[in-house]
Amino acid sequence: MIPATLRGSLRFRLLLGTLFWIAASLVVAAWGLGNLFRQHVESQFHAQLKTHLDQLTAQLALDDAGRPTLATSLSDPRFNRPLGGLYWQIDRLAGTGAPAAPAVMRSRSLWDQVLRVPADTPATGDVHQHRIVGPDGAMLGMVERSVTINAQRLRLIVGADENLMREPVTRFNEELWLALGLLGLGLALAALVQVFVGLAPLRKLRDALGRVRSGETQRMEGDFPVEIMPLVGEFNTVLAQNADVVERARTQAGNLAHALKTPLSVLANAAAGTDDALARLVASQVESARKQVDYHLSRAQAAATARLPGVRTGVGPVVDGLLRAMRRIHAERNLDLRVRPIPANLAFRGEEQDLQEMLGNLLDNACKWAAGRVEIGAGIEDDRLVIRVDDDGKGIVAAQRQATLRRGVRADEQVPGSGLGLAIVDDLARMYGGAIVLADSPLGGLQAILTLPAVP
Repeated sequence: MIPATLRGSLRFRLLLGTLFWIAASLVVAAWGLGNLFRQHVESQFHAQLKTHLDQLTAQLALDDAGRPTLATSLSDPRFNRPLGGLYWQIDRLAGTGAPAAPAVMRSRSLWDQVLRVPADTPATGDVHQHRIVGPDGAMLGMVERSVTINAQRLRLIVGADENLMREPVTRFNEELWLALGLLGLGLALAALVQVFVGLAPLRKLRDALGRVRSGETQRMEGDFPVEIMPLVGEFNTVLAQNADVVERARTQAGNLAHALKTPLSVLANAAAGTDDALARLVASQVESARKQVDYHLSRAQAAATARLPGVRTGVGPVVDGLLRAMRRIHAERNLDLRVRPIPANLAFRGEEQDLQEMLGNLLDNACKWAAGRVEIGAGIEDDRLVIRVDDDGKGIVAAQRQATLRRGVRADEQVPGSGLGLAIVDDLARMYGGAIVLADSPLGGLQAILTLPAVP
């Protein structure tokens, strides 16, 4: 079984297809070349037999007593070496075509043996070809011809051990498979290089997407092949359209907030002129409405930008700016506001104003509840941005912590506030796929742990 990760891999599919066709092509090439060479060797084998037969025929003569003889010995020395693998024989034929007597002449290579050939007799001048059993049981390829000299019919036979034909074919096939194996290995390496080089633009595309996702850039940039450039162009167009949509959403949300805040300001100014119960009620409701507008405006802006690619915000500068603001806002309390070391490259994958909104609420709550000290620190844990805000106040009992994250719930009615701060933080964090957790602080008060997506 092929693992699912490999089945879904484009690289694996390309390599598998290429290697399959390389292997199939080499097998077919080996089979075809082997057959061609074998046929060529067989043709040469039988052509040489016929050449020896022609030479035997040319040297045949009759002596004074009418007995067959050879004018000169045949040129191939194997005819003279016992069991040399190459043989000739001359038989005298009767009128029916059968040998009239044992072989009248034979090569020295036959030693004390005689070639047993089929009973058929070729017509004068014709050449027949057979396979017979020769000396020591070896298979011979043979050719024969009948000739008539001075009324004598003679059969001329030349045979050769088929190992003389098989051995070159076997050696050729061994060398052929070795050569094709090396060729196949080279082609496989070439295919591997081709796949990796061919898919390199996809890795560049992935890296470019990663830079957009991490907020390093607002659009995909790089030198890509012409086949991929249309995809890059379309993706950049989508990013630009998304940015336009977000900008329009922000503008509309801002216009709506401005449209609501103007009449609310008019009502607040009208109520400020008197000090009766109605005026105080109007002022209270106007303030509550302002808080609600700010809350829902923050939610609308965060929902529009939470998944927008290419945005990143450095954590350190935001924390420094918020601490300066908190020192001015809570100057009368003379709080000790400290920052634990924050890595310079630590960044939040999201909008700066959303991070300011979340940390601002957490720091403001901590300053309101602290007895005299507030600390903030940030770092990366399990590839996530984790920010901790601690105070040395009274804290919140565990049973009430989850309730304080709900909109409008206040831990203490004596402390000024609308009960929306932690709810806003919780909503914004969830929109970014993060969370806020309240726990006991090492300082003795409350610790707010904010988890958000980090820039790698």
